[in-house]
Amino acid sequence: MRQALYIGLMSGTSTDGVDAVLARFGDQGPPRILASASLPMPGALRREFLALNLPGPNELERAALAGNALAELYAQACAAVLEDAGIAASAVAAIGAHGQTVRHAPGQGYTIQINAPALLAERTGIDVIADFRSRDVAAGGQGAPLVPAFHHALFGGDQPRAVLNLGGIANVTLLGSQDEVSGFDTGPANVLLDLWAQEHLGRDYDADGAWAATGRADAGLLEHLIESEPWFALPPPKSTGRDLFNRDWLTSRLAGYQGPALGNADIQATLQALTAHTVARAIAAHAPNSRDLIVCGGGALNSSLMRAMQAALPCPVYPSSEAGIPVQMVEALAFAWLAWAHDHARPAGLPAVTGARHATVLGCRYPA
Repeated sequence: MRQALYIGLMSGTSTDGVDAVLARFGDQGPPRILASASLPMPGALRREFLALNLPGPNELERAALAGNALAELYAQACAAVLEDAGIAASAVAAIGAHGQTVRHAPGQGYTIQINAPALLAERTGIDVIADFRSRDVAAGGQGAPLVPAFHHALFGGDQPRAVLNLGGIANVTLLGSQDEVSGFDTGPANVLLDLWAQEHLGRDYDADGAWAATGRADAGLLEHLIESEPWFALPPPKSTGRDLFNRDWLTSRLAGYQGPALGNADIQATLQALTAHTVARAIAAHAPNSRDLIVCGGGALNSSLMRAMQAALPCPVYPSSEAGIPVQMVEALAFAWLAWAHDHARPAGLPAVTGARHATVLGCRYPA
């Protein structure tokens, strides 16, 4: 059986850090994680990425410099997993590096991930596979979510189930009993929760949902948040990001709410309920027979959010760690798998997920 090593890198919508995995892939069976690492995003770089989500001065130069800085951070993460595993860079087939999404407008035919894959190849001496979204967008697809084909390879079986990633944005993969695969974004996961916590707690996020747990979700505000946003009513395929769900969106929705005045903790609890409710509604509408929901991403570590998710769904809800993959490593492993799929000409851009005209092999190679 042929085997090969790949590194996967992920820095998500939450912009809080970089996750890396070194994994061994074979022709059969699941990948084996040999090492993993998580590096925090430097504050200045995080602020720059958040600023680049919106129009601003000198964007082209700032984006290029941010891409270079991200590549240096990626290189550090690669060095960390190689050192931990005791493996030389020359043994690795390729790095899958997604970059940092700052604009996502597939309806207008583009999506932008800030990255510097050539610099990463130079720093590591390893081939880099990047630019995973644009081929699917060129074929008329959403270019997102990227991971359902991987979720199928990792978690698929003979019973219908759902796999949920709770990063900044929530995306769900629906796996049928006959190898059917579909998936789409359901709306905000942590992005609004983090914004509200940063503003009112002075912290990057509400650790374990402890603050949200002190509040009470307001049914009227929850309904207003959903009914006032047309995107929620769109059928799949669909995807979203900080382009839509950002501080301006939240400010306008709160200003337009005609209900009683709410405390900040009650608003946080309501934003948590928004994540849980929109996920549950999506699964009920498109995969009501799911036997379980496997949750990954940073939100899976939020016990308050996980309890809200379980209360909103009739099937068991549990973190991917119970299925053998640590919750914060699933997306990084996905990009290692996407690099492997690229090398094996395996289509990972699926029309049933993205709405593209045909399946596509994703990514572009930057030789070392």
